[in-house]
Amino acid sequence: MTKKNIYIAYTGGTIGMQKTEHGFAPVAGFLTECLNSMPEFFREEMPAFVLHEYSPVIDSSNMSPAHWQMIANDIEANYDKYDGFVILHGTDTMAFTASALSFMLQDLSKPVIITGSQIPLSELRSDGQTNLLNALYIAANYPVAEVCLFFNNKLFRGNRTTKAHADGFDAFASPNFPLLLEAGIKIRLHAGTIASNDSKPLKVTHIHPQPIGIVTLYPGISNEIFKNILQQPVKALILLTYGVGNAPQDPELLQTLTQAHDNGIVLVNLTQCRQGRVNMGGYATGNALAEAGLISGYDMTTEAALAKLHYLFSKDLSVSEIREKMQQNLCGELTND
Repeated sequence: MTKKNIYIAYTGGTIGMQKTEHGFAPVAGFLTECLNSMPEFFREEMPAFVLHEYSPVIDSSNMSPAHWQMIANDIEANYDKYDGFVILHGTDTMAFTASALSFMLQDLSKPVIITGSQIPLSELRSDGQTNLLNALYIAANYPVAEVCLFFNNKLFRGNRTTKAHADGFDAFASPNFPLLLEAGIKIRLHAGTIASNDSKPLKVTHIHPQPIGIVTLYPGISNEIFKNILQQPVKALILLTYGVGNAPQDPELLQTLTQAHDNGIVLVNLTQCRQGRVNMGGYATGNALAEAGLISGYDMTTEAALAKLHYLFSKDLSVSEIREKMQQNLCGELTND
């Protein structure tokens, strides 16, 4: 039986760092050298793989929409040569990249798994070995044809993830969607679906950086903050509200939001809560936001909503079409029924 062939893109992040006198830092060629010294990656049960290190590697804190495009273009350029893709990435913005790629890579018929580690692969007790080894094995043997994130023995839908723990191995969570797969003693599929043999041509959407604001509500927040943020060239504002989508019934704030809506700014209501969904019809305070022109983000993560706005504004769509599509489930990012 022919071995599956997996493409690994090392974009940067802790997993490939080397200890130096100034602390852990990325060093060109070190990850390749490290992997070649680990026989478990070359066992008979493992797929063949090719590792491509980006030059220079990107600290995940420096990730931008331009880097999302670079990764998407890399997958597109190699799509027909490999059976699956593993993207090594820093954890800080991994959920943002996973969300963005889920919108950018349309008609996927092969798995794209983003992973990384909290401790460098070369270090004792690294979680990188388990994360990468499992990501490769799953990409070859349990190919879920969507953008996924694998961490700590769990395969998540990429656009449902958020970083939930700053320094623990269980770094990611999917608060509003079940696991796609769990790699315990046995590998068990949950919400994931194994790809069929139908190979569709990949479509890659090119995105462009967009001016988007995010504001977290807190008691006593000033309307001046909203006035300042909603000035041009802002195209959209994500408002992280209380509970099921509530905000203070401040007439000045509601007037500012109404004016922003009338000026063509897309206003998205997301809950601050880790789990649950927006329902602006539940309370008068939420209903007032709906009347001011806010649309529901339902149970999207902040990362997914931001990536989706970048994606939609990069297409030739009207503001009304963007507002409509923000409330539709495009690739599994929200539940609106």
